Amino acid sequence: MSPLTALGSVCLVALLAGAAPQALPAQGMPNRPDVILATTTSLYDTGLLDSIVPEFARRTGYHVRVVAVGSGEALAMGRRGDADVVLVHSPAAESAFMAAGYGVRRRVVATNYFTIVGPANDPARVREARDAAEALRRIAGTGAGFVSRGDSSGTNARESALWRKAGRRPTWPGYIETGQGMGATLLVANQRQAYTLTDRATFGFLRAHLDLVALRERERDLINIYHVIELDSAGHARMNVEGGRAFADFVVSPVMQEYLAHFGEAQFGEPLFVPARGKEPE
Repeated sequence: MSPLTALGSVCLVALLAGAAPQALPAQGMPNRPDVILATTTSLYDTGLLDSIVPEFARRTGYHVRVVAVGSGEALAMGRRGDADVVLVHSPAAESAFMAAGYGVRRRVVATNYFTIVGPANDPARVREARDAAEALRRIAGTGAGFVSRGDSSGTNARESALWRKAGRRPTWPGYIETGQGMGATLLVANQRQAYTLTDRATFGFLRAHLDLVALRERERDLINIYHVIELDSAGHARMNVEGGRAFADFVVSPVMQEYLAHFGEAQFGEPLFVPARGKEPE
């Protein structure tokens, strides 16, 4: 069992013991019970899916297979018809996905923020930067270590956008790419005492096991929006449209939005997500 899996198991017990959603009567078994959810590793690494997926199954009779990849690959699965529903956080890629006709409905589930984490002594003085783009310039300018996911995830897309705002991403020996998920990338950054860009939820979930600290507060360039997307089944006869719609409806339902409002509060001192409650973020 990996450290992430073990940690998730411990936290899941506490979460379900103290904050499980109120029980609702289970519905009849659906005609097509298997649903494939393509989603970001950021949601998987927090342990959130470990609680909401079984609850969805209990209430509806659907069995969800979670495929946790970067947001880019999750959207690619949707394009290929290899998923029934997508839950991601890469707004620009999602907009292109919807414009191309691959999705039929896209709704906000929750928000939080990205942050830059790094060593407590902050050798690049990231805390003092006027914005996140300047913070990246400072890291590169000092030659400090920076660990990137280096994949097609929403987090990596945001990093790329910040580098563009900063002017460009220079090449220096301290910059490495993991090609892995957020939790694994945080662990690598911790081992190297390097900086990285992370969503606050995954960092909050792993914070007790890391020496790194959050160095950027909330700012417009760091807002992180999670959307659930129902897919167009044209040309994909095997796609479970009803199951995908049921899961999408479930994660934006009042009971699950209330659950999101408190997820992580008891364990980490603050909720890891801000529920959308049917509203687009400002």
